[in-house]
Amino acid sequence: MAVLALLGLVIAGVAWIWTPAGRYAHTGTAYGARVACSCRYLGGRSLADCHKDMEGPVGWVSLSEDPAAHSVTASYLLFARQTAVFHEGWGCQLQPWAR
Repeated sequence: MAVLALLGLVIAGVAWIWTPAGRYAHTGTAYGARVACSCRYLGGRSLADCHKDMEGPVGWVSLSEDPAAHSVTASYLLFARQTAVFHEGWGCQLQPWAR
């Protein structure tokens, strides 16, 4: 009985933490993609150099680019992924969030 109660507390704790963590991950990847896209396609810097500007938890995102599409994707492992695309005259725009 005590094991079931402990398991219930662990599940409740993970559920309580997971929701805010997921929101922070989506926000962090959106910020990272937008900043890195601007740095890369407006600033003309390398993606590795752009990553150096990211501090704190945003520094943990992985960045990748698609030069043909003029896009940068930021991701936190399996938690969240966001892409920003550069459009001449409009700058870097985030793609709609997939839920």
